[in-house]
Amino acid sequence: MLNARKWQSGTALFMTLGMTTSAVAPLVVTVSAFAQSTFYDVRGNWAQACIEDLAQRNIISGYPDNSFRPGSPVTRAEFAAMTRKAFPNAARVRNSPVQFGDVPTNYWASTAIQEAYQTGFLSGYPGNTFSPNQNIPRAQVLVSLASGLRYTPSGAATTTLNNTFADASAIPDYARNSIAAATQRRLVVNYPDVRSLSPNRLASRAEVASFLCQALTGPGQASLVPSQYVAGVSTPGGISQTPRLPAGTSIPVQYASAKRIIVAPTETAPLTLAVARNITNAQGTVVIPAGSQIVGQLRPANNGSQFVASELIVNGRRTPINASSDAITSTRNVRDRDFKTILGGAALGAGAAAVISAVTGDVDASEVLTGAGVGAAAGANKNRNIRNVIRDAAVGAGIAAGVSAATGNEITAQNVLGGAAAAATIGGVVDPGKTKEVVVIDPDADLTLTLNSDLAFQ
Repeated sequence: MLNARKWQSGTALFMTLGMTTSAVAPLVVTVSAFAQSTFYDVRGNWAQACIEDLAQRNIISGYPDNSFRPGSPVTRAEFAAMTRKAFPNAARVRNSPVQFGDVPTNYWASTAIQEAYQTGFLSGYPGNTFSPNQNIPRAQVLVSLASGLRYTPSGAATTTLNNTFADASAIPDYARNSIAAATQRRLVVNYPDVRSLSPNRLASRAEVASFLCQALTGPGQASLVPSQYVAGVSTPGGISQTPRLPAGTSIPVQYASAKRIIVAPTETAPLTLAVARNITNAQGTVVIPAGSQIVGQLRPANNGSQFVASELIVNGRRTPINASSDAITSTRNVRDRDFKTILGGAALGAGAAAVISAVTGDVDASEVLTGAGVGAAAGANKNRNIRNVIRDAAVGAGIAAGVSAATGNEITAQNVLGGAAAAATIGGVVDPGKTKEVVVIDPDADLTLTLNSDLAFQ
């Protein structure tokens, strides 16, 4: 049982879509599980995979505007509702219910608060109060979970804490045993610095989600939280090993902007892809969460094209990566009768656009890939001359010169971007009089990456 004088504040993720300070239940909007698991403001967030998984399981919800607000604090009433959803079979340690003076029987979270009290996840305050609308610090969330899940530390708590956290001295005395136990069970998640616990800072919605994801991850199951943020005592020095993936690891990717990518065989084009699913190490720990970005280039290879990765972006953190796809050597003649159907919904490299325009006189692209890394949306450009497509785009100086030379048309751009990167878009000389072949790439099928060397986060 937690010390009532020291157990101040609390709660976890928003179980409903609004919150009041009265006994009236917050507004609840019924939406599909899919809609509630795809919050627009968690894309690229370090806890995205965890948040979306909990939402799909109906353990957490968002707001009516399809946001999750991962940085917002949470309350004791919300946390009670969360533990009720996450741990429906938790055993009761207090058989007698209690009626807190500030929790009316018609309060929206009254039942959840009763269950959290009886199962040991939460306690009240002196004076028979619960303070349901009080925000909860990180230390108290961890104490709550350790208490409700009956976790006790093995060995000296001080050793575990001092070996794991640079700010261990800031942990309140009442919380030390529980946090040591939570650490040994790998419940503690510290973003962005795994060594900084910040025990007295208010817990955010994303942080509480990550604690719960760790608590719900069974033995042998893959964690949905990036392992570089999970505190642990798995190594002799007490600190978790640096997350690592060995050479040869396969990384499936996606390109959401277009169904296909078309480039000239001699062309170099910048491209940013998204990791299609969580990538785990041999221990089942997620090292690269789904949705992480991989930056690189499509380059000429074996008379075709190959994607070569240079940088991995995980939750805003950039790490060099040595990975590449197989070479895509199958080409298509732009004069083929069915080629126009391939153009629909495709992203074109500038070299491919020049070839297609010179040979067939039209372009149907949803996006033009530019050398400066600018994705120029061309919209519905069916049968538009390439000059008109590029006229409305921000283009590299090299693109403008290359297309002008290939088509004989003067290119006028609203924004001309200079620099070597822009000039390098067309990796080789495109001669439309001789070149009629282009490489058609299906990103999902053709661009699966293979690590050429070990990947380690520093």
